[in-house]
Amino acid sequence: MPREFEDSPHALDVIGVSVAFGEVCVIDNVSFHVDVGSTLAIVGRNGSGKTVLLKALIGAVRASGTIRWAPETRIGYVPQKLDIQRDLPLTGRDFLNAKVDVTHAPATDAQRVAGLVNLSGSIIDQPIGTLSGGQFQRLLLAFALVGTPSVLLFDEPTAGIDEPEEKSVYALIHQLQQNDGLTVLVISHDMTQVQASADHILFLSHHGSYFGKTADMLNSERLQELHGPTVAHLRE
Repeated sequence: MPREFEDSPHALDVIGVSVAFGEVCVIDNVSFHVDVGSTLAIVGRNGSGKTVLLKALIGAVRASGTIRWAPETRIGYVPQKLDIQRDLPLTGRDFLNAKVDVTHAPATDAQRVAGLVNLSGSIIDQPIGTLSGGQFQRLLLAFALVGTPSVLLFDEPTAGIDEPEEKSVYALIHQLQQNDGLTVLVISHDMTQVQASADHILFLSHHGSYFGKTADMLNSERLQELHGPTVAHLRE
């Protein structure tokens, strides 16, 4: 282990990470860190490599460079899309219990995590295909919480749901973080939520990556180029 990592106070250190598929370089020499208990927002245009980066962090795609999680880190991951047929005869409880079995979590964990995300027993006992977009997103969050992770990774946690549910999901994430001291990495296009909840921002683009404190990044020309009037309004 490099000496500079031996006493690192960070939940995650990333140095010089690159990901390529064949001759196509998707992520090039990205470096950043995430403090324990903090929130990092990952922003950038579509195709800039945000989802690929999250997958590299959990080892789902091969990357070069250094990715170092703090010892004893337990990761929960909420993908933007789940490769599961919503018309399967599978209830929300079945879905959660499958994760409980795989992770050898306590048998009561399915009910516990459902309660954390405000899903009643009557809701998780429904077939997953009957759940609303917001309810299904909460189910995915509950799924990630099985096994009591210390870090949560979210890929567009409110994609496909309406604005009231979107605010509710972000409030729930913030509450869980405050209650349990979770470290959160979230891909988001909602700069209002980014400003409200993120401690640092990682901006990915085809021209490079830029990392810094949220206030500094919101004042950067690069983010203004990306989000235009949205960022200008947030700075007022």
